[in-house]
Amino acid sequence: MGTTLLVLVIITALVFEYINGFHDSANAIATVVSTKVLSARTAIVYAGVLNIAGAFFGTHVAATVGKGIIETASVTQGVILCALLSAVIWNLITWYYGIPSSSSHALIGGLMGAGISKAGYEVVKIEGVATKVLLPMITSPLIGLVFGFVCMVSILWIFSKAKPSSVNRYFKKMQLVSSGVMALSHGTNDAQKTMGIITLSLVSFHALPTFEVPFWVVLGCAMTMGLGTMAGGWRIIRTMGNKMIKLKPVHGFAAETSAAVVILGASHFGIPISTTHIISTSIMGVGSTKGIYAVKWGLVGNIVMAWILTIPTCMVIAAVLYRILPV
Repeated sequence: MGTTLLVLVIITALVFEYINGFHDSANAIATVVSTKVLSARTAIVYAGVLNIAGAFFGTHVAATVGKGIIETASVTQGVILCALLSAVIWNLITWYYGIPSSSSHALIGGLMGAGISKAGYEVVKIEGVATKVLLPMITSPLIGLVFGFVCMVSILWIFSKAKPSSVNRYFKKMQLVSSGVMALSHGTNDAQKTMGIITLSLVSFHALPTFEVPFWVVLGCAMTMGLGTMAGGWRIIRTMGNKMIKLKPVHGFAAETSAAVVILGASHFGIPISTTHIISTSIMGVGSTKGIYAVKWGLVGNIVMAWILTIPTCMVIAAVLYRILPV
């Protein structure tokens, strides 16, 4: 039963990673598709390849997810399985309604909920959750908003005397670079979260003596996320690329560049931030330079509400699953 459950956990983790890929593919390609710099099919392949490459840029975030959220001594295969299932359920719900929510926070919420259901509230590493999850959850979207606004204002100032048509022709080329860096940064942060979960399950099973991410785990998560990204989450792509604000290549470049800088910085320091939050607020920051009413704030309000609900909802789902499933 033990080995079977471990295999089930790994399969479920890879299913989550695949769903994470198509759920979050909008993070990397929504702007480049909406500005018509790349066709949708070309963009998802481009993003998928760079997602795979980004997954090999370290394992700092994997260590945070695997060791920094709940006490590893209280982790069982059942806890991990319920955490993954809750994140999968939440991702599918938000994908169906076209809401760009955080796969990262869904997984972290599920891990806390299942862990608490098994061993009580003391299993949660309060300091780690506060500094590596809750604080970045508040500050990183604000940073993305500010970076997007500042980047766009700087571009407008630098090109103030140029014709808008000339500027957009130039940034059509530049957006190929910025969207690629955004896809790469997405791989550096998001793929590592599932690496951390699989490695945690291997440590819990005593298949690994210490928390060191095996290469096959890195490769498996990288390829699965890349394939998921290539599947394309069109509902969320439409929300981020068209519904929040009307984007042109210069706006897409500013949003992608701002978001990529924030995400790469967080990955370097092992902070599992939401790439969805960052690119969404970067788009908002860029859009607000066109005027406060250029951004559809009603839609933004619905998105922010989903962000707020993600962790507590996934905690409840995982806790209930742990109680009712024979794990």
